[in-house]
Amino acid sequence: MSEAKAAPLKRVTLTLARSKEFPMGSTRYGYEIIVPLDGNDRIDVATWKQKRADCTVRHFAAGQPDLSGMLVHKPGGREHVQWVFDYDRSRADDDEAGFLFGSHHFRPGEYVSVRGPDGKLTTFAVAAIESVA
Repeated sequence: MSEAKAAPLKRVTLTLARSKEFPMGSTRYGYEIIVPLDGNDRIDVATWKQKRADCTVRHFAAGQPDLSGMLVHKPGGREHVQWVFDYDRSRADDDEAGFLFGSHHFRPGEYVSVRGPDGKLTTFAVAAIESVA
């Protein structure tokens, strides 16, 4: 029995989509995520399990220091699993959850939403995807 080939790690940049506060969106607010994407541009759970230490997130926001954390796969939620940006493993109140990340296609121009620790859902555009060496 042969093992499945690991999905490649990608650097996915999400930037703030258009909103009432930002009618043109903003490249000054967003996330940079290192994540394995399969051939359909979806998060590959099997590869994440193998390379979870490499799956990171950086949150950037104008005028604020960057936050660095890990992309974590947790049970529960609407899709029976949650992808979470975990900035401090000793706390849960700072986590941000990707809304239905398990079923999204991560392709430039697509939109995804992130639920902040305050419970507010914010929409981001997939601005760029690059291979990680």
